[in-house]
Amino acid sequence: MQKDWELNPDGYQKNLDGTFKLKLDGTPKKKAGRKTGPLKVPYNFSKKQKAAQALQARIRTQQRKATRDRKKADQAAKRARELKAQKKLLKDGGLVTTGELKSMTSVVEVGVEEDVAFKPNEGPQTEFLAAPEKDVLYGGQAGGGKSYSLLADPLRYVHRGKHRALLLRRTMPELRELIDNSRELYPKAFKGAKFKEVEKTWTFPSGAKMEFGFLERDADVYRYQGQSYSWIGFDEITQVPTDFAWNYLASRLRTTDTEIQCYMRCTANPGGVGSHWVKKRYIDPVPPNVGFTGEDGVTRRFIPAKLSDNPYLTRDGSYQKMLESLPPILRKQLLEGDWDVAEGAAFLEFDYLKHVIPPFEIPLHWERVKGIDYGYASESACVWGAVDPSDGTLVIYRELYRKGLTAVELGQVLAEMERTDPMSIHGILDTACWSKTGSSGPSIAESIIKTGHKVRRADKNRIAGKIQVHEYLKTQHTGRPKIQIFNTCPNLVRELQSIPLAKNNPEDVDTHAPDHAYDALRYLIMSRPRHVDPRARMNEYKRSVSYAPADNTFGY
Repeated sequence: MQKDWELNPDGYQKNLDGTFKLKLDGTPKKKAGRKTGPLKVPYNFSKKQKAAQALQARIRTQQRKATRDRKKADQAAKRARELKAQKKLLKDGGLVTTGELKSMTSVVEVGVEEDVAFKPNEGPQTEFLAAPEKDVLYGGQAGGGKSYSLLADPLRYVHRGKHRALLLRRTMPELRELIDNSRELYPKAFKGAKFKEVEKTWTFPSGAKMEFGFLERDADVYRYQGQSYSWIGFDEITQVPTDFAWNYLASRLRTTDTEIQCYMRCTANPGGVGSHWVKKRYIDPVPPNVGFTGEDGVTRRFIPAKLSDNPYLTRDGSYQKMLESLPPILRKQLLEGDWDVAEGAAFLEFDYLKHVIPPFEIPLHWERVKGIDYGYASESACVWGAVDPSDGTLVIYRELYRKGLTAVELGQVLAEMERTDPMSIHGILDTACWSKTGSSGPSIAESIIKTGHKVRRADKNRIAGKIQVHEYLKTQHTGRPKIQIFNTCPNLVRELQSIPLAKNNPEDVDTHAPDHAYDALRYLIMSRPRHVDPRARMNEYKRSVSYAPADNTFGY
């Protein structure tokens, strides 16, 4: 019988037409270089061989399937772990940092990006949200994303039921934009968060609350008396004239939840009636971005904001061009973040180099007088002046600036400060201190007089007083201004530098700004201080030390 195959030298069977090869065990093998499909071997395998081949194929198929299943299982487990981490992050605060996103896979990162409620910009905005200090100011240039950061910051603890947050602005209408932004942010960050329009309060699923409020006047802080908050924020805090309200609110900062850290956060642009005290509290003590501990033991930090920090406003440059078109002072404040310029300053002629001088010993024969503006919740201010007889220049050589003093305590403090003066100094006191409305006891003026001071009523004409301050700030023909101030009187210097004009009356200063030292100076100047003949002054001094009146309680 003729064979249709022959034995190859390499041990394979080969068809005579050379189309395929068979191993000796009957297993077919493709011809080298052939790209055709599976070869149909016209060879009758035994049942045992066919069964072995089928079993081997099933084994290979199951192995490939098992490998695919293991990969899918590993991917599913990894996905579950990442989703669990994502859920935990959102539950713990609704905020996911850039670093946490980068630690996930790109697929999960995309999913988180779609669900995340707020992602801070890199730089100051992230530093503000991560700052560990108790009291932090985020301020400077306009457009840095400060207000939105203030909305996001209190979310860190809203998963805890005892968390209470209070976010303030100067007036209620100014809150509208913040409330509108919160309607977009809070429900996305925490499903189930509900806002009550009448109370201006958000309630979160855990029971935590976020309240919006306003402080149009210092007295408005008493609306929060008896309340406790674990987070207090103020947007544009330079609109608050004094630090009284902010200090009072600090007393409301407390919680019984040991897992919650209490914080105070505020934002601001340079300028405004409160720019001076904000600068003194946060900016002057140390360089920016450096934490420090204040005299009251509270840790603080100032984080400067820049327009370039906000990629959404710098994308086309139109917002920056708008800021560049502002008047010079506003441009320096809002575009450059300059805290050393005062918007609408009342006394533009004030020149530190001309009007502020080093202390020197006041000669005995110079006429001396003091102006007093009394306050208890706000500062009591007193400035002492002496008239140089050579050219009539008024030299302010001492000041007192302190709050919390009763009338008797003020009189005692003034007496102690005047202990080294050669003779008693006449004082000019606010006329309101003589009022006894609703009281049968002594007035403030009577209490001060009882401590040994000679005082009389001040001329309180505000317009005329401001004009006289302008006159005294002018430079005389001698090249010397009519008023000079010792550099040991920083509060008077600061107020003359920064006190703004009244918004509704450009002929007067803004009474919402700190003006206590200015008022004391105005009373003093309106008393028409002048040089007195040294001989007459000496005679008065001799009379004052030769005898003392039997009762000077209500005398002058």
